[in-house]
Amino acid sequence: MSSIISIAVPPLPYCLESGKTIYQPGDAHPNRTALGVFDFIAVESGTLFIGEEEQQWSLTDGQSVLLLPDRTHYSVKGTEERTVFYWVHFHVPAAWSVSEDAQAPMPSHEPHKQQYLTAPYFLQIRQSWTLPYPEQAFRLMSKLNEASSEKQSRSFWTRQQTFEELLRLLDLRQHEGYASPAVMVAESAEAYLKAHYRSPVTGEMLSAALNFHYNYITRCMKSVFGQTPMEYLMELRLEQARLLLLKTDWPVSEISASVGFEHVPYFTTRFTRAHGLAPTRFRDRYRTHF
Repeated sequence: MSSIISIAVPPLPYCLESGKTIYQPGDAHPNRTALGVFDFIAVESGTLFIGEEEQQWSLTDGQSVLLLPDRTHYSVKGTEERTVFYWVHFHVPAAWSVSEDAQAPMPSHEPHKQQYLTAPYFLQIRQSWTLPYPEQAFRLMSKLNEASSEKQSRSFWTRQQTFEELLRLLDLRQHEGYASPAVMVAESAEAYLKAHYRSPVTGEMLSAALNFHYNYITRCMKSVFGQTPMEYLMELRLEQARLLLLKTDWPVSEISASVGFEHVPYFTTRFTRAHGLAPTRFRDRYRTHF
């Protein structure tokens, strides 16, 4: 079973360069150590023999591999036939991790601390697999390559938009057949909380809505989002309150009630703990700068 690369977003990864390479029999992929960027390779035809640390792959038509930025990559042997493959180098400014399943543990490589109250989305890419839609992937990578010949002001946006389409195609969470049961339960719980955060929510209500025991739902959310359902709900409510403080003139009591808090003092305490300022002072400080 191939490893799963989990990448926290936002911020989104961005494309640095891409290309299409044709190897004749005997040609081999270059050996590199700690390239510093992710290297996505998808084979259109032929067979590419490539390795990373202890792992080795023989990639054939429609298969791909995602080489990691901090590992050693090498050619297992030269190609035995004409081999055509696309490649994309991209940078990940957010946290990422490697695991053996699709339960999205909190990433361990964290070049930049997340600055978002609610948990980020976890883009999940299988390190090596047969692409579910290879022709679409090749079309997107061809478009990436073609954009490099455009003027920079246009090329930048074309390439980034195309690259994000490619990431969506690679994201396991977009393909129900590949998503783990834990991810599916966690995302169902997330959807329920987002739809009901304005009202009282209990573990019993969540359990009845999803038809799973609350302890199991909690384990799934912890593995996928790094938070229990109630922790996620609290941060969701506080984030919505922050937005209302900045965008409206509603009294604090009205904001508190609208995001699901029954008691204003409790809302004030939790908001102050999260932001270091009481709600009214948070609103005043923002407005003094604009």
